[in-house]
This record gives sequence, C-alpha cells and structure tokens, in this order.
Amino acid sequence: MTDSPKTVLVVDDDPFTAELTAMLVEMAGYETVLAEGGVDALEKLEAQPGLAAVVSDMNMPMMSGAELFGELRRQGFRQPFLLITGEEAEKLRGQYPEMSAVLTKDEELQENLPELLASIVG
Repeated sequence: MTDSPKTVLVVDDDPFTAELTAMLVEMAGYETVLAEGGVDALEKLEAQPGLAAVVSDMNMPMMSGAELFGELRRQGFRQPFLLITGEEAEKLRGQYPEMSAVLTKDEELQENLPELLASIVG
C-alpha cells in the first residue's frame, strides 16, 4: 500500500462548480485533476491513466456526464464513476445502473460525496 493519495478526475463545464467539487474531494483525502467538460476529461484520462475515479457533472455542453461515462467504458476505463446532477438522482440511477453512484447537487452533497468516495474508491 502506498502513502500517496489516490487521484480523482473532477469534470464540470463550470469552473466555479468544478473547484467546489474538487475541494470536497480533496477534503476526503484525494488529489484532484480538473477537466472542463467531457472532451477535456478524455484528454486528461489519456495523459493520466492511473486515476482512481471520475466525479462528473451530468449536464455539460458537447458531452453529458452520461455520454462521458459511456465513452470511458467503451475505452476500457473501469474505475468508479460518480455522476452529480441537479436533476432527480433516482431517475438517473435507474437509467444508468452500471454507474457507481448518482448524487444530487443539494445541501447534503458536502457530506455525501466524501462518504461515497471513501466507500467505493477506498
């Protein structure tokens, strides 16, 4: 077991939201790499294949979080994928049961995201 923290890719087209999400991930003890949308995320994953997980926004231009998930799976990326959405999380969980988790952007995200990351990433 290594002492260096695992790295999580945070994907969001809104830089402010990406920074806030990254802060929550870092508070949970992980390092972060930020990607501005799905296309940037694919490039970052190609440059850093050892990422432990992806935390992605759902609604982004050009490539949604769900589309990013599908593309990553087609490319062989099997690490945990957490989708964050302003929509109803239960509905999206039903549509994408193969995702590690779908979380709602709400007042509980600050507690839920770090706990969920710890449980599925380790």
